[in-house]
Amino acid sequence: MSPQWSDGGGAQGTSACQLRHTGGVRRGRTGRRQVVGVESALWLTLGLVGLTTLPPLVPNSALIAAAGVLAAEGRLSLPLLLLTVAGSALAGDALVYWLGRRTGARTRGWLSVGPRRKVALDWTAEHVRRYGVPFVIAVRFLPSGRIVGGLATGTVGYPARRFLLGSGLAELLWATYSVGVGYWGGRALAGTLSGALIGVGASAVLAGAACAARWLLRHRGLWRRVLG
Repeated sequence: MSPQWSDGGGAQGTSACQLRHTGGVRRGRTGRRQVVGVESALWLTLGLVGLTTLPPLVPNSALIAAAGVLAAEGRLSLPLLLLTVAGSALAGDALVYWLGRRTGARTRGWLSVGPRRKVALDWTAEHVRRYGVPFVIAVRFLPSGRIVGGLATGTVGYPARRFLLGSGLAELLWATYSVGVGYWGGRALAGTLSGALIGVGASAVLAGAACAARWLLRHRGLWRRVLG
């Protein structure tokens, strides 16, 4: 009788071990799938940030701030995020500049249609010749500056190297504070929903401040002399 009980217990023990092993394998596969899924989502977020930053006038401040929160939590590489944001914006600026340089007279004719566009073109051309790289940096932060500045500097034949230098510095500065809003908000309340809300909320505040600054410029007549 003893051998029979021993064999039965051994069979049951073997089955239990197999079940535990099978369960462990399944959990391991599920864990790997989850990790791959999270990594794919993070790369997708990074790609989306780059794609929405490339063209001008696409509102993606909240997305950049949210990516900054992910960087604060260690899920995204901060240098890679900064490089993506600044590099995509610089590529978009270079494309606008190239379009103005390539089309030349046609772009100048399009920008000269209507008093507002003509004044904006003349004002930009005059200031970029007078101030050079510092103006290229400054015009990036004016309303519609990426489009007007890039097209105007291209049509007047401003040197490409100087434009790319000024635009690169401007976009690096812009990327630093845009990502920094979410990053420092996420650092302040790491791992909490409040951290993400702070980043997005601060981004909205910056957008509101830009609108307020534009209204003040119009109210004082400074920007009105440029755009009519």
